Amino acid sequence: MFFITNRLFSFVAVKSKNTKMKYHFLIVLVIILSIVSCKNTPEKASNNEPLQTTAPEIVFKNKGHELVYEMTQKTGDYNALAAKKDVVYTYTYETPDGKKDVSTEKYIFNGELSYGQYQQHERTLPQLEGTIEQGYNGSEFWLKHQGAYLEDEAFMKRVVFNRKTNFYWFAMFQKLLDPGLHYEYLHEAVINTKKYDLVKVTFESEDDSPKDIYLLYINQNTKLVDQFLFTVVDFNVVENPMLMQLEYEEIDGMLIPTKRQYKKSTWDAQVSDEPWINVTWSNITFNNHLTAEEFNKK
Repeated sequence: MFFITNRLFSFVAVKSKNTKMKYHFLIVLVIILSIVSCKNTPEKASNNEPLQTTAPEIVFKNKGHELVYEMTQKTGDYNALAAKKDVVYTYTYETPDGKKDVSTEKYIFNGELSYGQYQQHERTLPQLEGTIEQGYNGSEFWLKHQGAYLEDEAFMKRVVFNRKTNFYWFAMFQKLLDPGLHYEYLHEAVINTKKYDLVKVTFESEDDSPKDIYLLYINQNTKLVDQFLFTVVDFNVVENPMLMQLEYEEIDGMLIPTKRQYKKSTWDAQVSDEPWINVTWSNITFNNHLTAEEFNKK
């Protein structure tokens, strides 16, 4: 590692004995320090070869879990959604008898803050005339009508359902990878020549109370959920589920199911003769610089 020239040795030879010893000591010391320094120097990647990093390996619970994960890679996972900070959009819900809800929805993904201003609410709290506002700031739900906050128990139960459900529907596919979910691969199915993998998703219950069930029809070709069966325990829709069918739109790099229709069904996805209920999300914009204060009572 070190090369000591003949010239240096010649120089040392003409010195006194004490001088020779001093130089010998210094040379040995330099060599020792140099060896230690070489051993402790970390290896560096060349400018053309970046350091290699290994992504953590995902451990799937079963085939159903893996299929759900693959689906989120198509739609965009929750990290991709959360990176957009927030969303504002128009929510339109229309029943077969012509009743309609139209609200401006605002969510902040961190904390799942939720706000809805209903310009039309023929289905949600129709007894209240004029614009109503609902909010959830991460710890408190509230309802505002004609400048006053309402505390009616029946009203607030509806507010809690709306705020939780509307947010969940928007982020549902991303949240299907949340902790506490169970996945079960059932079987393949063919609908109108399209092949599907059926995956049942259930939720852990801390108090053994019934929880909603989702039965996903994952298109084997596109990896997307074209339709799913679901229960709504809060409204006693348990034994006979609803069937939801979806149409997607690409918005800011995410695949969003902006058009939905649903109605009563069997667990074999045989729908009733009733007309469809239609839900549309429009005017979707992400990263609107919303602040948490906007979700508080004012």
